[in-house]
Amino acid sequence: MALRSYAGTVRAPEFPKGLDWINVARPLHIADLRGRLAIIDFWTFC
Repeated sequence: MALRSYAGTVRAPEFPKGLDWINVARPLHIADLRGRLAIIDFWTFC
């Protein structure tokens, strides 16, 4: 079975400005995550 590369097939939108980031020195940008596996947990206070 041939392996199929998915690199660069999906463009993620940039994170909106003004987000509050936890455990990072500065706000993240999509370009900072390029080529890395990112698990992003979205949660809110209800």
